[in-house]
Amino acid sequence: VGRHSAPGSRRSIPVKTPGGKLVSKLIPKKSKGPRCSDCKCALIGIKHMTNSGFKNSKKRERKVSRAYGGSACGNCVKTRIMRAFLLEEHKAVKKLMAEKK
Repeated sequence: VGRHSAPGSRRSIPVKTPGGKLVSKLIPKKSKGPRCSDCKCALIGIKHMTNSGFKNSKKRERKVSRAYGGSACGNCVKTRIMRAFLLEEHKAVKKLMAEKK
């Protein structure tokens, strides 16, 4: 419907009205949804919404109740926690070895 330079951005389908007329109904674009900041996989438990949809939605619909809820997936959070823990353990072991000598 006009705008021939961007044909994929405004898809429309014919819809029959109760009066028997055929009118063109514009189909909204689908969003890719939020992605994990580390591995770029789709975040589970969060709806695929446009930016305006996110703005108008409730906070509980925008994130998951976990550390890094709306930005990182569960597996990446798990590896972050493990990495931090192992680094601290490594530091403690190093300190012990230094005291032994």
